[in-house]
Amino acid sequence: MAVHDPYASLRNTNFRRLIASYFAATLAREAQIVVVGWQAFAITHDPLTLGLVGLAEALPLIAVALYAGHVADRAARRTIALAGTFAMFVSAIALLFFTLNGTIAHGRVWPIYAVIFLSGIARSFTRPAVTALSAEVIERELYPNAVAWRSSTWQLAAVVGPAAGGLVYGFSGAAVAYACVSVLMLASLIAVWTITHRTAPEQTADIPVSESVRLGFRFLIAQPAILAAMSLDLFSVLFGGATALLPIFAQLLRVGPEGLGILRAAPAIGSLVTGMIVAHRPPMKRAGAALFASVAIFGGTMILFAISRNFVFSFAMLMISGMADNVSVIIRSTLIQTITPDHLLGRVSSVNAIFIGSSNELGAFESGVAARLLGTVTSVVLGGVASLSVVGIVAVRIPSLRKLEAIERSPLSA
Repeated sequence: MAVHDPYASLRNTNFRRLIASYFAATLAREAQIVVVGWQAFAITHDPLTLGLVGLAEALPLIAVALYAGHVADRAARRTIALAGTFAMFVSAIALLFFTLNGTIAHGRVWPIYAVIFLSGIARSFTRPAVTALSAEVIERELYPNAVAWRSSTWQLAAVVGPAAGGLVYGFSGAAVAYACVSVLMLASLIAVWTITHRTAPEQTADIPVSESVRLGFRFLIAQPAILAAMSLDLFSVLFGGATALLPIFAQLLRVGPEGLGILRAAPAIGSLVTGMIVAHRPPMKRAGAALFASVAIFGGTMILFAISRNFVFSFAMLMISGMADNVSVIIRSTLIQTITPDHLLGRVSSVNAIFIGSSNELGAFESGVAARLLGTVTSVVLGGVASLSVVGIVAVRIPSLRKLEAIERSPLSA
């Protein structure tokens, strides 16, 4: 019996450099989310503002993601990652500039929407390229291990980033916080530049973009387990997430921007714990059951978080929600990278980005609208109930996902 090596993927130099870039970029993004959220809400005192920030990022993601996936399968993925990371670096500089010259102040938040919209386009191209590049630089048998480490890296950055962003904002203001974000994005750009893997994806016949995208969709339709896992995550996060409303909950709990950073980091702390456990264990034996259980726990913790008025208990609920959410992330990502052929990874990853990325950003918009119409607490409670309902519906309608055992390579990916 082969000995499980929990650090196998990290022994690959290019993968380590990619992870370093991913860590720095995520650290910057998570800190920026806290700063943008608090700054925007402090100016307007309107929960819809927080939803509009999410919408500003979701719109370009939905509009551009499919074309971005096509590009990721037709061009050098390292080059795309470089260009996208550079654009996000420029976006961070723009937020710093608008804060320093007073453009973002006195009721004016439109520069935030504009910058987030443009950075959303950059993320739309970067996300499928990085996902495909990470699968391109390592051996296929190491995908589950690589996914676990990439997920853990994201979670570690998502722990440190929000807490650091909240603390820097609380003690030094938005300008200093955006300066720190800019430095981190520059570090991410440098890390991508050091990746030596430059092999372009295999060139296929020149076909129209529409047909290229249809190929990706046809593959997904033929893989109901992947499609169902994406749908489960989409609707659970769309209805059950409360991340966008955390500035309001921070005020309800009377903890200020420093407390907001800690609350924002709580799910990532839980996710990091899960990721480290999964990375040090062999692949899951009953992946389907674990997926449904994790999403159900996520919905339940959101309900308890909404009604809590104790900071420690609220933190604990968010941490448990992160632990549960990362189980579904790892299962879904492993399914995609293990089953999808290399030449389709960019397109399939772009569809996944629409499902998952749009669920986060559109979920933020939905949360803002629901909070204004129903009240913050009521909207999150009803969202948690909706997430539990989605689990039941998908479990009944897609039994193949519920019965999924260990994730193995599909013959289609050969």
